[in-house]
Amino acid sequence: MTRDDAGARTAEQAAFGEVAARLRQDEELWTDFEALCRHGGRMAGTASERAAQDWCERQLAAFGPVARESTPYAGWRCDHAALTRLPDGRQLEAVPLLGTAFTPAAGIELPVLDLGRGTPEMIAAAGEGVRGHAVMVRHEYPFSTQTVHRRVKLAAAQRAGAAAFLVVQPEAGIGPVSGSSGRGGGPGIPAMGISAEAGAALRHPGARVHVRIDGEDLPQARTDTLVLDLPAGQAAQPDERVVLSAHIDGHPLAESALDNATGVAAAMALARAFAPRMHAMRRGLTVCLFSAEEWALNGSREWLAALPGARRAAMALNINLDSLAGSPRLTALTSGFVRLGEFARSGASLAGGALGVHLPLMPNSDHANFAACGIPALRLIAGFDEPDSALRLLLTPADTRALVGEGDLRAATASAAGVLWRALRADSLGDLRDGAMPQVQA
Repeated sequence: MTRDDAGARTAEQAAFGEVAARLRQDEELWTDFEALCRHGGRMAGTASERAAQDWCERQLAAFGPVARESTPYAGWRCDHAALTRLPDGRQLEAVPLLGTAFTPAAGIELPVLDLGRGTPEMIAAAGEGVRGHAVMVRHEYPFSTQTVHRRVKLAAAQRAGAAAFLVVQPEAGIGPVSGSSGRGGGPGIPAMGISAEAGAALRHPGARVHVRIDGEDLPQARTDTLVLDLPAGQAAQPDERVVLSAHIDGHPLAESALDNATGVAAAMALARAFAPRMHAMRRGLTVCLFSAEEWALNGSREWLAALPGARRAAMALNINLDSLAGSPRLTALTSGFVRLGEFARSGASLAGGALGVHLPLMPNSDHANFAACGIPALRLIAGFDEPDSALRLLLTPADTRALVGEGDLRAATASAAGVLWRALRADSLGDLRDGAMPQVQA
């Protein structure tokens, strides 16, 4: 590093230090997080989601006009769901996966086939033994290079002729696991998340269940994407914006605290810190708070698809905040954009933070939809490849504010601020698109 480079780095650190100081003193970061948790699980289509969106709009309006952009998604409503062990009639802890197929009104009686981990290879190896059964598989820690996602297992079971699908939350004393079925109103089989205790009750030869899921598909459902645009100063790059995103929606089992009250609270703290300083930035900032993320990323996908081409082309980078606490270790999932990892690391280092990098695309949050449009995109996440971290309790009744350490959330927000600072002030972001790896869906 030359003396001039070192001087520039020192000056940048000093300027960023003002932002970092503001974040350290920002009491609203934690009060915003707790307020979001008080709104409950915020499942898309519920009063909890609408109330949280209204609250977020009021908070963001302090920094500028907020647009509520109506966004379609494949909605769904469950009126009743039950899983009963036969023949003794024991009611088992279970919840329907979001968007799952329904049963006939009287429900269905099925033999249970326990396939352990339940990878597609294991399901295929079971052959005709799958047909007509309720296939039971294990839920896996979702943020790992070795994870086989529940929707991959569900699709394999459906192809093999299963009549229903049960995914077991492996830790006792926690309750059932939720998650999206990914059906989107199309063909499917009834699918439920169940507790470790329910799985144990069905793990014997000859186990049978009665499955009942009643409700309605809502193909014309709509939610809102909240959009705050903060223009850059006089040195702005023409028509370039950085998109800072997080998702408001969650699951009805708890408070959706880790996933994703942490990301929304951090996004609002960053808006507070950067809004007074946008005059010094080279590109504008767009804050997007999505919903229907838990519905197989449906909300952001539909929102991006509906944008005019020029508006989408102006997006130079997406920084997606999703599940920022539960572990002190933060990782950038960089969607196959080979230059993005070092860029993000250098930004986080401004705040004194260390940042892991995972290069291959992981389509597990809204950043994946930006990447699919060719926009460099990363997700900041805590606990990647840490299966013993608190993030193992996402999608369960344990995802409450008790899992979140204030220090972890503040440190992650500061690292995100460093990445955002670099993105808004860099001379150019064009090279972030260079050398992008092919996107392979996990």
